[in-house]
Amino acid sequence: MSLRRNSPARLFAALGDETRLGLIARLCARGPLSITELAAGMRVTRQGITKHLRVMERSGLAHSKRRGRQSVWEVDLRRVAEGQRYLQQISTEWDKALARLRAFVE
Repeated sequence: MSLRRNSPARLFAALGDETRLGLIARLCARGPLSITELAAGMRVTRQGITKHLRVMERSGLAHSKRRGRQSVWEVDLRRVAEGQRYLQQISTEWDKALARLRAFVE
């Protein structure tokens, strides 16, 4: 089964790794960065960073562009916003379910 690029499952799978969460945090805080800049201070090689970035790219969460001779990576904030909206929908449904349970118990 192949997941669509923009599926919530693919987005959350990409976010489900500690290294990728760290990369997202770094990119959100500092803006577009090269792989060398992203790897600085991390326990992951540049090749490892590249693999993580490719997972994020396939989910639509990040993309690269050329800056001179380097590729720099940045977060697609629209995709982050989609994830936030999806989590808000889930939260709203849970609130409704809990309210129904509370009404039933009382």
